[in-house]
Amino acid sequence: MKSLLSSKSLQRSVLALLIGATSALAAAADIHVVSSGGFAAAYKTLAPEFEKKTGHKLISGWGPSMGETPQAIPNRLQRGEHIDVVIMVGDSLDKLVAAGKVSKTEHKLLALSRIGLAVKAGAPRPDISNLDAFKRTLLTAHSVVYSDSASGVFLSTKLFKRLGIDQQMAYKGRMIPAEPVGQVVARGDAEIGLQQISELKPVKGIDIIGPIPEEAQQLTPFSAGVVVGAHEAEAAKELVHFLASPEAQAAIKASGLDPAPR
Repeated sequence: MKSLLSSKSLQRSVLALLIGATSALAAAADIHVVSSGGFAAAYKTLAPEFEKKTGHKLISGWGPSMGETPQAIPNRLQRGEHIDVVIMVGDSLDKLVAAGKVSKTEHKLLALSRIGLAVKAGAPRPDISNLDAFKRTLLTAHSVVYSDSASGVFLSTKLFKRLGIDQQMAYKGRMIPAEPVGQVVARGDAEIGLQQISELKPVKGIDIIGPIPEEAQQLTPFSAGVVVGAHEAEAAKELVHFLASPEAQAAIKASGLDPAPR
């Protein structure tokens, strides 16, 4: 009798374990995420932590927050791609919220980004210690490249005009679509590159001189949001809240971004 009871107890324990394992598998979700380059380094560090913590799997893609390329996040959503979470420049995400593409309630500010200047590794280091020095560096450079996303739009439509060098930059400056600016500089196709520091840091073969002067700087917000009609809406919310949590701040800071104020 004692042996029979032990056998039944063992069967119940095994059954409970099987039910628990099945429930865990059922709760795990495949979350489709598209991130812009500015947050990519932080995301690549945080993604494995989130997967380990929750059991969910992240299926990741990349694209700019704006622009005409097919990879641009607004264009991907317009095509109806399967995306649960977007991570992108905050102003562009706000437009998607207004257009009904991203949840009005499930989106959060993650980080703030500064624009940096880079040259090819080993090249002379230009002076950008103040606004006048930065302006001289741009005027004496043979070629300047910048992104087709938030930082490049700011530079080409606002800052160069404010500095009074928009005409000179019209022939020596070039906007780069669908490629990290640092890669263009690293292979010697441009003397100077301007982009978010977090997008310059992962590129090999360049020296980051530093952030451009504060008087010329633009802080770009990066936010994450759940896409309206997401296949995995609850799991997507978990990811957004994790990326905005205090435990994500160290990775965000290490990537060259400033964690969003809390």
